Amino acid sequence: MKLNEEVFAVILAITIVSSVLSIAMILPKSIEGFAAIGLLGEEGKIGDYPREVFVGEEVKLNLFVANYMGYSALFMILGKVGYGRIPTNETPLEAPPIVTKYVVLCNKCNVTIPVEVVFNEPWINQTLVFELYRYDTNENKWNYTGLYVFLRLNVTSLVLW
Repeated sequence: MKLNEEVFAVILAITIVSSVLSIAMILPKSIEGFAAIGLLGEEGKIGDYPREVFVGEEVKLNLFVANYMGYSALFMILGKVGYGRIPTNETPLEAPPIVTKYVVLCNKCNVTIPVEVVFNEPWINQTLVFELYRYDTNENKWNYTGLYVFLRLNVTSLVLW
């Protein structure tokens, strides 16, 4: 009789565990979507960024943007000169954009966008900032995602002796 009670207890435990696992597999999962932005060098690779450029010289870079929001989205990237400042996750940099790029990405898609920037004045420790915005179709406006990348450069004027 004791053997039957132990077998019954094991069968009951297996039934309970498998029921809980089955219910967990059926319930909808809450997946938090995200987007990403990255800065790549001229060859489309991480690193090999310019450190020093001359006023009027074209700086060639690439921006990597990825969408894992769970839906297709329209993104805007604003390139700004920060003069040593960078934005925060809550507040974009208060500077006029010198570069604007738009891209529509389906869910789980990414793109690499070439970008060229020319600096018009010399500045040591110049900050080139790229901020990512997403268009909110419910509010019909652009929202700053809090995502940004930046590159510090020394911009010098060409001196001829």
